[in-house]
Amino acid sequence: MIPQVHSEVYIQSYKHDKSLHRTWDRGYVLESDENHYVIVTNKAWVIERDGRRWYTREPAICYFYTDRWYNVIAMIRTDGIYYYCNLASPVLYDGEAVKYIDYDIDYKIYEDDTIITMDLDEYNLHKKIMHYPDEIDRIIKKEMINILQQVKKQEKPFNKEYVENHFQQYLRELTL
Repeated sequence: MIPQVHSEVYIQSYKHDKSLHRTWDRGYVLESDENHYVIVTNKAWVIERDGRRWYTREPAICYFYTDRWYNVIAMIRTDGIYYYCNLASPVLYDGEAVKYIDYDIDYKIYEDDTIITMDLDEYNLHKKIMHYPDEIDRIIKKEMINILQQVKKQEKPFNKEYVENHFQQYLRELTL
């Protein structure tokens, strides 16, 4: 099952212990096939595990993969495109929501291609507390290297033209 193009979906992020981590109340499905979903969040409510709620400030093109251990949020800001990359399980869609397990480590990639690695301490703590299997640890570490190589080569989705094309497609579809 895959989300229907031009529909709105709910997005749910979990932790390894199956606890709900974060939700988005809606995302617009721009593309969907058996390998990936391109979903736009714009003016969506986000609810955190602790109950905090916040409203997204800018449109974001979200790239979810059914066969990769990460997802990418490309935030469209007035001064450029910024990426937030979550190390996470491959995504699935069950008819209720787009779902994945968040594995703590994130990359922030700025407009000038500066990359900041975030939440390594959280990953190490959760690895112990939630008993991440060795296989997941190996996969996450391998994907971290893959992501950095993709960013350096500006491969999709870390390619500004690719993201901009999706954003323009979204704007066109809004006017239909």
